[in-house]
Amino acid sequence: MRILVTGGAGFLGSHLCARLLGEGHEVICLDNFFTGRKQHLVPLLDHPYFELVRHDVTEPFKFEVDQIYNLACPASPPLYQYNPIKTIKTSVLGAIHCLGLAKRVGARVFQASTSEVYGDPKVHPQPESYWGSVNPIGIRSCYDEGKRCAETLFFDYHRQNKVDIRVARIFNTYGPHMLPDDGRVVSNFIVQALLGKDLTIYGDGTQTRSFCYVDDLIEGFVRLMNHPSLTGPVNLGNPGESTMLELAEWVLKKVGGKSKIMYLPLPRDDPKQRQPDIALAEAELGWKPLVSLDQGLDSTIRFFRDLLAAGQENRTTDGH
Repeated sequence: MRILVTGGAGFLGSHLCARLLGEGHEVICLDNFFTGRKQHLVPLLDHPYFELVRHDVTEPFKFEVDQIYNLACPASPPLYQYNPIKTIKTSVLGAIHCLGLAKRVGARVFQASTSEVYGDPKVHPQPESYWGSVNPIGIRSCYDEGKRCAETLFFDYHRQNKVDIRVARIFNTYGPHMLPDDGRVVSNFIVQALLGKDLTIYGDGTQTRSFCYVDDLIEGFVRLMNHPSLTGPVNLGNPGESTMLELAEWVLKKVGGKSKIMYLPLPRDDPKQRQPDIALAEAELGWKPLVSLDQGLDSTIRFFRDLLAAGQENRTTDGH
């Protein structure tokens, strides 16, 4: 098939492009390189079925494709709060442009949504039927509400125009190709430990997250996209729950050194718990995470150790 991946130079997108090329598909990678990095795609650039296009999804685009994966949007709080208006435009206009293209060419279109649609949940773990507890006017709202609006658009295009959609709600994911300065907790802890800095925990460290290794998540993407009828939304994440303090101690043990743990105030609207109910993915896709946090952390630490050794830690968020 000919497949378009928006945000294809990003953390998840670069892994997805490699997976799809490995399956023999032709892949068009679309990215504006705000958080995407060309170095993630270096192994793919000479592939005869790979095409890289610099473009922003807030502007229209046209391709003849069979499938569209819409992954374009900064996903870590410091990056999506850097320009909140642009963030919500990316989610909403990006969804509209992907859906419009899918409608015109008859493509199946996949939306990378997020567990942030559940906000600071009152239900634990979170099933897809839960509507969430979201602040619509907070500092995280540009991302949370942008993704919620994108889901609305996907289902309205499906109902009104019969567009063939797939919606995945992604829970915390980690692995190689994360940015060292993206502000997400796994990369924060590993980079701080490797640089001999204190690990910063926001709040008292009892808040929980569930960490899914990137290879497992991409497997879930592909299974959902190629399911004959399941539109979603489908939770994709690891139901194993860890506190921030447990994660910090685990990273310190693996990296070694003399780093300590430092506590800082909890950011506004930071959810206290985040854990997916993946019963639907298990039943309909035969999917569940296979990579343990122990294995995944080892792989991610190796990636960041090599990255820091190459001097990449000095790159800023605009790619310079």
